[in-house]
Amino acid sequence: MTRLKGAAVAAALVVGVGLAPGAEAQIAVSANDNKVVNVNGTVKVVPNPPPDTVAIIDLNASPPRVIAEVQAPNSVVGPPLSVAITPDEGLALVTASNKVNPSDLTKQMPDNRLSVIDLKASPPKVIATLEAGKAAAGIAINRQGTLALVSNIVDGTVSVFAIQGKTVRPVGTVEFGGEKAGGGMVAITPDGKTALVSRGNDNRISILSIDGTKVEYTKRDMIAGVRPIVLDIASNGNFAVVGSLAGSATGDHDSVSLIDLTAKPPRVVDTIGVLGSTAEGLKISPDGSVVAVVVHNGSNRAKESPFYNDAGRPSWSA
Repeated sequence: MTRLKGAAVAAALVVGVGLAPGAEAQIAVSANDNKVVNVNGTVKVVPNPPPDTVAIIDLNASPPRVIAEVQAPNSVVGPPLSVAITPDEGLALVTASNKVNPSDLTKQMPDNRLSVIDLKASPPKVIATLEAGKAAAGIAINRQGTLALVSNIVDGTVSVFAIQGKTVRPVGTVEFGGEKAGGGMVAITPDGKTALVSRGNDNRISILSIDGTKVEYTKRDMIAGVRPIVLDIASNGNFAVVGSLAGSATGDHDSVSLIDLTAKPPRVVDTIGVLGSTAEGLKISPDGSVVAVVVHNGSNRAKESPFYNDAGRPSWSA
């Protein structure tokens, strides 16, 4: 990872992209949080908000178009990757980390719902609502389409779900640090045998082992930046990249770190800065040659803040 460039862009959506085996992406799924708005740097709950929605977007159309919209709880709080699609594009799994507090309609509280959406139904529909942990957020599905992992931000746990056809069922919870550790994002290696989970509270990335539906904490942790959240693993499984959010409160520039997954044991081997604070959106290109990072860059702050900018910023490293 040697060079970074940047320019102003709009903020990214919470989106999952469906990848059919051996084919280009066909659909995107966007989770749309209708409960809150950012008013000059302050997040406020919308009075009598409409239901949250999940939009299914046809990427084959030019320009891409929304082909269906389903009501399902979700939240903008947490990593951008809070939606996952099975490899056959049959199901979308959507987490909800926050909901409106029924005791105080001006505030939010942690949610734990996981919605299962049948994308092949006409129209698409929610076919199950399951429970994960407190503040269920980042989610990943293995390439085999048989297992989903959900990182729970408040609990500091990972919820494990088995997938068989259109049936998704909970099969366990992995403890790796508890509330002191927190959670964030989870990513699964291409061979389906290992997962990485970020721990935003104590600045670590934990390694989990996977054998079928048996998922265990290996007790191996890595340290990469401050408040690591978003993760991605290269398509060949050789490396991972994690972005940090330390500067979100102070305006300082953040960093991304490179994890060597071929090392025994895996370890952080490089860390570089990005141009701006809050490196929350991150994706490795299919060929593994480029890492794209979306940085908030103060775009969610009050306009009078010295750290305010009117747009986010992309950075990329080759």
